[in-house]
Amino acid sequence: MSVNKVILIGNVGKDPDVRYLENNVRVANFPLATTERGYTMSNGTQVPDRTEWHTIVVWRGLAEVAEKYVRKGARVYIEGKIKSRTYEDKMGNRRYITEIYAEDMQILTRPQTQEGQQPVQNQQQYGANQYSAPAAQTFAQPAPQPVEQPAAEPVAQPFIGAPTGMDDDLPF
Repeated sequence: MSVNKVILIGNVGKDPDVRYLENNVRVANFPLATTERGYTMSNGTQVPDRTEWHTIVVWRGLAEVAEKYVRKGARVYIEGKIKSRTYEDKMGNRRYITEIYAEDMQILTRPQTQEGQQPVQNQQQYGANQYSAPAAQTFAQPAPQPVEQPAAEPVAQPFIGAPTGMDDDLPF
């Protein structure tokens, strides 16, 4: 058995590049930066921050959501598979590329507003098999609906004390 699973949380490097294929199928890709914070070793040596760049590929409904709501600087959660492929560039050189094919995506911050306000923390989740676009770009979470509980059955009262006429020979 083998597993190919990638989980990333990072910042989008540029707005998604969206293409339309046959039958109006969308595919979008964008770079995502993940950073490991630097630290100081016990001997005083400083280790700087290390940033890795990942190419994220989203299809169909996720591509539509990325086109509408993912912007440069947004913080996103990506869950998917890692895939490598080769191609020939215009000069005939063989190139290798590694991409993350996203199956689930959560937008963790709102894009900045036109007035330049700071992004607000938020969570919207979109899956490869199901998604629903946020209503009117407000990114507001719907109010939880009360769940009807079935009528409670009578609960037996706990037994307190020993029945009369019985001696308890437990040591405590």
